[in-house]
Amino acid sequence: MEIFLQHIATWLDSSKYILLFLGCIIEGPVVMMISGFLFSLGQFHLLPMYVALVSGDFTADIGWYILGRFGTRNAIFKYGHFIGLTPEILEKVEDRFRHYHQKILIISKLTMGFGFAVVVLMVAGMFKVPFKNYVVLNLVGGFIWTAFLLVVGYFFGNVFAIIPKSFKIVFIVFVITIFIVGIKYANKYIMKKEIWTR
Repeated sequence: MEIFLQHIATWLDSSKYILLFLGCIIEGPVVMMISGFLFSLGQFHLLPMYVALVSGDFTADIGWYILGRFGTRNAIFKYGHFIGLTPEILEKVEDRFRHYHQKILIISKLTMGFGFAVVVLMVAGMFKVPFKNYVVLNLVGGFIWTAFLLVVGYFFGNVFAIIPKSFKIVFIVFVITIFIVGIKYANKYIMKKEIWTR
């Protein structure tokens, strides 16, 4: 059993950047913040970690764009509720997108999409936003957003280092909960703002 665990630990260490890449495709912001936290504890090198995170996040963005561009509208309406995409939300985003698609793409990337992140990326594909523009806007936003979340995670890692051992697990759970709840309520607030309701 001990040898097996050693093999697992070795594999995890040798594959950690690939795992960051894959994790960022699935749940980018949480993985980014945790990566900053682990970086502060000396678990990652900055450049490969940063490249893996940006690449994973960008890969997910490309996937949503392709789905929007080549998926049928009926299929999106039929299955969209699984990702929080209702006909009402889609129409609202489409209406704003016609006038402000560049502004919406870059701001969406920096604010986790006003609560519509996936919808915005899919609508970009549906509206056939030039792929070059889409790539540039998402990469610029991705570099900034990733750096911000890494700094947040790094900060909490430094705080974690000075917390008494008996409170460390409580601190981790608290930080993750606050982050997720904070993003959720920030998105709800921003969803009501003028860019979506005018």
